[in-house]
Amino acid sequence: MKVIFTPELLEYFEELMIILYEKKYFGFEDSAENYVTELVRDIKETLPIRSHKPAPKRFDRYGKNMKYASFKKNKTTTWYVFFTTYIENGEKQHLVRYIANNHTVAQHLQ
Repeated sequence: MKVIFTPELLEYFEELMIILYEKKYFGFEDSAENYVTELVRDIKETLPIRSHKPAPKRFDRYGKNMKYASFKKNKTTTWYVFFTTYIENGEKQHLVRYIANNHTVAQHLQ
């Protein structure tokens, strides 16, 4: 099984490191970078085995027939990863199309 990120999402992760530091969620740039790096690593390593739910229609703008899984990173923040699954060359692929946290999308999820 393979986990792939859209180019837009990879760009978002780069921006997220800067945002987390500039908005003072982390006191050091290295800490913000480590947080995002660990989030990406966790997604890559565990998304295929995590429980998931169908994404609400509201998220169809990012892709049709998506699912989502949650990744709790600390006491106050859970990330929701939206993805589609398909088979390519006999291998199951998970294409991550969108990510958001509970502070922005939790009210739209089941």
